Amino acid sequence: MKTTIDIPEELLAETIKHTGAKTKRDAVVTAVSEFNRRRRLEALAERLQGSCPDFMTQADLRRARQGHKWETGR
Repeated sequence: MKTTIDIPEELLAETIKHTGAKTKRDAVVTAVSEFNRRRRLEALAERLQGSCPDFMTQADLRRARQGHKWETGR
């Protein structure tokens, strides 16, 4: 789809730098794709939150890294 939009030059230059894109179009497509991917992952994380009780919590992971045994059955 062809669309004309006004994107601030500084913002577009930074996007090109971070994406490594060769063209402005590639930079915008990459940025939009990445934005959409992150939103889908956020929605998935919300949907799955609390549904996998056997997964390690951040506290469990910290204890495991310190050499303590991971205990289930919270």
